[in-house]
Amino acid sequence: MSLAIVYSRASVGIDAPLVTVEVHLANGLPCFNLVGLPEASVREAKDRVRSALINSGFEFPAKRITVNLAPADLPKEGARFDLAIAIGIIAASSQLPEHSLQNIELAGELALSGEIRSIKGALPFTYACHKANRAVVLPAENAAEASLIDGAKIFASNQLLDVFHHIAGQKNLNFYQPEFTQKESQYENDLQDVVGQAAGKRALEIAAAGGHNLLFTGPPGTGKTMLASRLVTILPPMSDEEALASAAIHSIVGKPVDPATWKQRNYRHPHHTSSAVALVGGGSVPRPGEISLAHNGVLFLDELPEFDRKVLDVLREPLESGSVSISRAARQAQFPARFQLVAAMNPSPTGSLQDGRSSSDQVLRYLNRISGPFLDRIDLQVDVPKLPNNDFSEQVKSRGENSQTVRDRVVTAHQLQINQRGKPNAQLGSKEIEKHCALSKADQAFLHNAVEKLGLSLRTYHRVLKVARTIADLANCSQIEKSHLAEALNYRAFDRMLVQLTNN
Repeated sequence: MSLAIVYSRASVGIDAPLVTVEVHLANGLPCFNLVGLPEASVREAKDRVRSALINSGFEFPAKRITVNLAPADLPKEGARFDLAIAIGIIAASSQLPEHSLQNIELAGELALSGEIRSIKGALPFTYACHKANRAVVLPAENAAEASLIDGAKIFASNQLLDVFHHIAGQKNLNFYQPEFTQKESQYENDLQDVVGQAAGKRALEIAAAGGHNLLFTGPPGTGKTMLASRLVTILPPMSDEEALASAAIHSIVGKPVDPATWKQRNYRHPHHTSSAVALVGGGSVPRPGEISLAHNGVLFLDELPEFDRKVLDVLREPLESGSVSISRAARQAQFPARFQLVAAMNPSPTGSLQDGRSSSDQVLRYLNRISGPFLDRIDLQVDVPKLPNNDFSEQVKSRGENSQTVRDRVVTAHQLQINQRGKPNAQLGSKEIEKHCALSKADQAFLHNAVEKLGLSLRTYHRVLKVARTIADLANCSQIEKSHLAEALNYRAFDRMLVQLTNN
């Protein structure tokens, strides 16, 4: 047989489209041609495959070798096709039966010695193979990660020769059996680490229960960063589908996925010097950014006004849609980005409004670094004041509830939302808000009056309703009451500060 067909897969976003590796051997002057829109790392496979075959004891065919990676209009990158190309050359030289390659897909980078090295994106690769009802041969280093796909047929190997023996039926590789035990989410941090700040802790509970975005404002040293870092400790557990989506993003960027802790929510904390591309993703070959790496987790932006305003504004669309589309001249990719935003900031350029070192105009210029449309997408704005010196020792003695106690209430409220509305309150659309957040006439008049005084937009009006709905869920109330609306309106600290400064 002078023609062999082997199956592998490319990496496009978090998808893994099928790539058919066609290998043809013909008479003529020996050469090795690789076609099908391969990038530099793929074209270099010619030298890696030749050396790997020779060093594994195979005779490299002295013929015209043509390898086509189909479809030809799909760009291919990386060294993941090395193993499939090598097996294709072996099969085309009649060393493997044709039928043995029909129900298997291969991926792996080859060392010159014939060793198989790990690849990026093993999880999406395995998921696609499982959907296509084919077994998969992967590097041993990727096997544990790939085993997260329930029911997938995975063969793991470190050597090209072992893969050949398995396909030839001479010595079968064993199905990979995961040897890990799923661990419960455990965190070093706890809500009890934060002294005082009962209002901040309450806001965290509401944010966790409804999936709301949150902004802490207050002078330095009041515990804003500590509060933000403890949000992940009280979030409800991820479903298998959510955990797989998060793990797939880490897989395609080459970050190790620990099967024992893969259901823990991600917590990303980019520096304020980060660029827009670093946050949303990009590059000539689109790669996910911080917002996608925080998918189903928390993105914390500390010192919010220090971020470039244009950088913050690129987050506006992902905050609404839960995904980001990256388009380049030759590539397009879409990545999920359903993250929970938590931000922290000082109320003035000097750190505090009460220190008297900044005028109202200076404070307004500082706060105007954050655009109004971006602030509209933050549901909870909470003031984190400095603790009185004479009250500090008493606050240390009484640290409040621990994360597990709060998390139990959060899980109950979250499950109520899923059962009744099919989604967290933060994701409710306008029609769903009308249905699930209906108010009495008196309460509606109360809310309208408050919205006019604060100068809130219609988007913010809807967000106040969604926060009130979450507060009602935590109290196990079917109807939103005035007390719930009042508490929701109380979490508009930034808006009240702007009104106060503008009136002065």
